[in-house]
Amino acid sequence: MARILLVDDEEAFRVALAKILQLEKHEVTTAADGAEALKLVLRSQFDLVITDLVMPEKEGLETILELRKLLPDMKIIAMSGGGRGSAYDYLKIASKMGAARTLAKPFTKAEIIQAIRELVGE
Repeated sequence: MARILLVDDEEAFRVALAKILQLEKHEVTTAADGAEALKLVLRSQFDLVITDLVMPEKEGLETILELRKLLPDMKIIAMSGGGRGSAYDYLKIASKMGAARTLAKPFTKAEIIQAIRELVGE
């Protein structure tokens, strides 16, 4: 079981993915944007952050940079459905900035579960 911080501005997606992860026995905390996520990581310990890249307030790339400064060893999965550019462009940048895994939306349950297992184990 991992303590996961899930960051996504789309509430329906965030709630659905949180439920999937909870069914896999993970403890999930959610945030609607990067600003909220950064406040949470300062108050609690997480094994993994899963963040969307295109969000209002504080987007995912900026969040990844700040997480790297605060917690250099934090494991991060970046996910994106795109925005002004393609999802793959954003994900490539996220990988260079420190995301350990990247997933293009939509992804399957098996893909997210596998990425989590690779980073934090069962």
